[in-house]
Amino acid sequence: MTSEPEQQLGVGTQDAFQRLWTPHRMAYIQGENKPSGPGAGDGCPFCSLRERSDEDGLILRRGKLVYAVLNLYPYTGGHLMTVPYRHVADYTELTAEETAELATLTQQAMAALRTASGAHGFNIGMNQGTVAGAGIAAHLHQHVVPRWGGDTNFMPVIGHTKVLPQLLADTRKMLAEAWPAA
Repeated sequence: MTSEPEQQLGVGTQDAFQRLWTPHRMAYIQGENKPSGPGAGDGCPFCSLRERSDEDGLILRRGKLVYAVLNLYPYTGGHLMTVPYRHVADYTELTAEETAELATLTQQAMAALRTASGAHGFNIGMNQGTVAGAGIAAHLHQHVVPRWGGDTNFMPVIGHTKVLPQLLADTRKMLAEAWPAA
């Protein structure tokens, strides 16, 4: 039996739009898991993640100096980050060894995403400083965002909503299994 979705009238004038509610996004909007200050001991989620199990922390791969983790608030399915273990804010503060491992884990992430999800391309980058858009400016992290032809549709462009077809735990398992051997 199929039925028409109930129209949400909300507050104000009835309109022809149906609503797709994403209440889980309020945690991000309200700053859940944001550090209270710039220090490693100020509640930095990237510092505390490394103490959790891979499954609980959504960690895909642990290197010697850098780890790869799924983004808890992804732009697309498979959106992950490469993060140095050391609590540093600026790219210029990385050692040569940290920089090299960050690059290697980024390359491996791309290979895993191509294998697991057939990604056609990637947005790769880091926001340095709060004014540049860094959500957690005190601990450097590089985003690896997989992209597919035609993946920009009305949902994020007009509806300001992203549709993710898979739970993060399932995405972590799929990518961890597809990660190339070191």
